[in-house]
Amino acid sequence: MTDIYLCRHGRTPLNATGALRGRLDPDLDMIGMSEARGLAQHLKDIPFSMLLSSPLLRAVKTAIDLSDETGLPVKTDERLLDRDYGQFNGAQESGLIEKYGSVDATPGVESLETVTERACSLIDGVADAPGPVAIVTHCVVIRMILDTLVPLEGGRRHTNPRTGSWSLIRFADGFWSPIHLDSKDQA
Repeated sequence: MTDIYLCRHGRTPLNATGALRGRLDPDLDMIGMSEARGLAQHLKDIPFSMLLSSPLLRAVKTAIDLSDETGLPVKTDERLLDRDYGQFNGAQESGLIEKYGSVDATPGVESLETVTERACSLIDGVADAPGPVAIVTHCVVIRMILDTLVPLEGGRRHTNPRTGSWSLIRFADGFWSPIHLDSKDQA
């Protein structure tokens, strides 16, 4: 049995404005720093076997707070990077939907299939870890992992997790199960 804690990084100034962060590398804002400390405090007593993070600053800073509490080093992995919105990193989602019909139809935006493939390849690699694993990453990455491994009934999609939140999925007997979802989703 392996528990995977999917943690979303703390808030950034771009989160506050609703801009797509993508591969931009903003730091946490004051609320984000507080969220990262709160997340670390909440999870500090979990006996994690490893702590993985997206290499983007907002995720690394959030992971460092957890590292300070657990004593585990932060290991970054490119497969946990946020979705690449290409030339539209930093754009407002609503503007892309208005112009192209959806973010997915916007030219140059990384496909959700690619995000899913890279993120789930990392999850497959840690499914047999000797203890719980903490992963600090981005909303789209978490959502795609959840949609793939613990899908909702009726083909519904998971909602984006809040900044500074965590969800827990468990791998046991060859199956993934949702233990705690930080959203209004019900698996």
